[in-house]
Amino acid sequence: MHASGKETLKKTWNGLPYYSLNTWLKQQFGAKTYKLSLNAGMSCPNRDGTIGYGGCIFCSEGGSGEFAAGGFSAANGNLPDIRSQIDAARLLVSKKAAANSRYIAYFQAFTNTYAPVSRLKDLFTETILQPDIAALSVATRPDCLEPEKVRLLGELSQIKPVWTELGLQTIHPDTAAFIRRGYPLSCFDDAVRRLKAAGLTVIVHLILGLPGESREQMLESVKYLAHFSPPIDGIKLQLLHVLKGTELARLYEREPFPLFSLDEYADFVITCLEYLPPTMVIHRLTGDGPKKLLPVPAWSMDKKKVLNTFARRFRERDTWQGRYFSDL
Repeated sequence: MHASGKETLKKTWNGLPYYSLNTWLKQQFGAKTYKLSLNAGMSCPNRDGTIGYGGCIFCSEGGSGEFAAGGFSAANGNLPDIRSQIDAARLLVSKKAAANSRYIAYFQAFTNTYAPVSRLKDLFTETILQPDIAALSVATRPDCLEPEKVRLLGELSQIKPVWTELGLQTIHPDTAAFIRRGYPLSCFDDAVRRLKAAGLTVIVHLILGLPGESREQMLESVKYLAHFSPPIDGIKLQLLHVLKGTELARLYEREPFPLFSLDEYADFVITCLEYLPPTMVIHRLTGDGPKKLLPVPAWSMDKKKVLNTFARRFRERDTWQGRYFSDL
């Protein structure tokens, strides 16, 4: 439970007031580490009719995989083999990468355990055995983690670290139904416990600013993850992006709903961080949207201004991650 008004001692991580992914990566791998966005060519049960059609209302046609190297996608028929994708993704960061840089193979688009175990084994094993791949990160849904798939991921984690990324977005059933998430909170709870029992790293995505949710409700989702048992390893806090071509964009055009301003968002995220445990890695504070798809909020495209605003508000509030967290 949270202790009302109780503060932990002020902490910094590499000079930052929160436990950033970069800090954690340097601790783990001892070198600058980059994510390589890859596309496994899978679909989603929320798109192909197994659960529903069209996917979640905020999801783009690329299944959130627009940043895959070279714009590769299964839909346009130009999906290369995984080694070619890794080479292309590595090339994108080559100008800033050092000779000793390491890489995380990030299967991002759609649902990356939505395939037979035999296919997953071949794909993930080939990837994880690449010499400069330091870890494997698999974005998926909790309802696509059957026992044999969790067992495979656990076996792969004996070779190199394996992360599983789950898009919870909210703990509130009315919002989950509205965004067409397609699974109950109990499914998420069960999946996380089985993944952790298999020795896997679990990262959870939350969207801040979903239509109809109050800030109190958003903070309830944050606190739920803060006190989850067994502990969740990392979190991605995602600003709601209204992407062109989505059901959410069509809704926004018909009936515009409130969106965070930059100052409002920075302030609210910092409040969220105050209630997260100091051991939880912050993988994302806001997120990026592809410029060609992102009509609103436009301020999110100015990454430098966004980061500067966060830094300023942290200083002005003289606060830090875990300030009000208590595990009592």
